[in-house]
Amino acid sequence: MDLWSFVVAAFCLSLERICYAFVWRFPEAFCRMCSLPWMRFLGEPIDVLRKLFLGFKAIQISVFLGWCYLYGEGSLSSLNESVLWLSVGTALVIAGQVLNLSVFLRLGQVGVFYGAKFGYDVSWCRSFPFSILRHPQYVGTVLSIWGFFLAMRFPHDDWYILPALETFYYIAGSQLEQ
Repeated sequence: MDLWSFVVAAFCLSLERICYAFVWRFPEAFCRMCSLPWMRFLGEPIDVLRKLFLGFKAIQISVFLGWCYLYGEGSLSSLNESVLWLSVGTALVIAGQVLNLSVFLRLGQVGVFYGAKFGYDVSWCRSFPFSILRHPQYVGTVLSIWGFFLAMRFPHDDWYILPALETFYYIAGSQLEQ
């Protein structure tokens, strides 16, 4: 692994968590930013945050695929020939996406994109997946990331680097949102 590749990946992946921590901690400032003339066309703060979410997911996927391509010797095919680890990785991705989808179904766009911080009435949800996890969307994303790299890069020496970094970022993000 090249240190420069890691630094670039770490920077790009950090942008999402930094943005969400800012919005969580300073929702009024984010609302003021969204009301600026050059930002108004993006919509209300919830709409802007949803668009940022999509952009951050595009960055995240690009970093992951770029990493796999760079360290997969110019190929995006899975280097994992073990059916067991490929299956475990796939199962983690599916479990993670079930959690993520459950969060979106329970909270809706307003709840997921910090509507309570912007003055919307968002009821506290105690149903699945919130009945078992405090941050099911973060857990779902982290499970998906570990599953992806387990399926794509295991047993290579670099397979755990970005999942470990993202786990750190998501834990830090969850702490900053308390």
